[in-house]
Amino acid sequence: MKFNTKTIHGGQKPDPAYGAVMPPIYQTSTYAQTTPGGHKGFEYSRSHNPTRQALENAFASLENGAFGLAFGSGLAAIDAVLKLLQPGDEVISTNDLYGGTYRLFTKIFEGFGIKFHFVGMQNAANIEDYVNKNTKLIWVETPTNPMLNIIDIAAAAKIAKKHKVLLAVDNTFATPYLQQPLGLGADIVMHSATKYLGGHSDLVMGALVVKDKDLAKRLYFIQNASGAICGPQDAFLALRGIKTLHVRMQRHCENGKAVAEFLNTHPKIETVYWPGFKNHPNHDIALSQMKDFGGMVSFVTKGNNYEDAIKVVENLKVFTLAESLGGVESLCGHPASMTHASIPKEDREKIGVVDSMIRLSVGIEDEEDLINDLKQALG
Repeated sequence: MKFNTKTIHGGQKPDPAYGAVMPPIYQTSTYAQTTPGGHKGFEYSRSHNPTRQALENAFASLENGAFGLAFGSGLAAIDAVLKLLQPGDEVISTNDLYGGTYRLFTKIFEGFGIKFHFVGMQNAANIEDYVNKNTKLIWVETPTNPMLNIIDIAAAAKIAKKHKVLLAVDNTFATPYLQQPLGLGADIVMHSATKYLGGHSDLVMGALVVKDKDLAKRLYFIQNASGAICGPQDAFLALRGIKTLHVRMQRHCENGKAVAEFLNTHPKIETVYWPGFKNHPNHDIALSQMKDFGGMVSFVTKGNNYEDAIKVVENLKVFTLAESLGGVESLCGHPASMTHASIPKEDREKIGVVDSMIRLSVGIEDEEDLINDLKQALG
């Protein structure tokens, strides 16, 4: 199956009970048994649920994996990956990453004896400098949030394989429409399915996809034992969203390009971050590992004035000032005070997340309306 067909049919089949084309919402906590252990593959919905299982099959199909897992949030999915580790283990992480991931790493798992190294990975060779006998996981986010830095997944995978450590890739910004990390050598793909996979800003969910059976078995055990699952209603909504992922992403990419090019010529803008520009760091790697450049655009206003940036986001009318991204509607955010507020100012400014940075999640509205909205807000 080609990708566009997979979004609709991948891992899916009509429901066996009545032939429903869309998997029904199995809103049940438990399942009848004919004798102890005599059931149809489902006994308790924390462990398995038919609607969630259909979604997990779809996740696996989209990423060309063998096993998919659905969680109650993206952070719950990351939490499950980190529970593969033991006290004393070390993780090498992208230094420019989602603030919630940074918070989970530093405020929760550091307290359990896990050591984290936050490394600039634009040159993937830098990763190897931090590998030692305690290293168990390399965590890559590409494109990164909100700097849109590009990391060479294949190069990171080569280092991971050489040292026999796991490579996990947060593929939220790219989606499997643009990039498929398992095919580039990653062991685990993670998504905040809240974003593009759901696509309609109406659910919170996380996803993991793997190929290796033993790794999948360990993660399924953690999923069941820790219980951070999604409910069947949200699983149904995510399944519905996935069916239009390909057409939505095409428009996100088209509009993202138009917005980035407009901002790049605006006199009040200092810098625009978008992987499609030829002068964007690692643009050549983006060309090689991504199908297109996505709908995320970040920019910095001239003078790097906090109040000026706040005025811009307050004045936008079509773009909604809100947390999150990846929905059909265009959103804007101010990372320093919103998504990355949990990262100390000194640390976030080292990686470029300055006070005047604005992050746009470019939706699928009419391109002209989006550009006119930015024009009036910038003044």
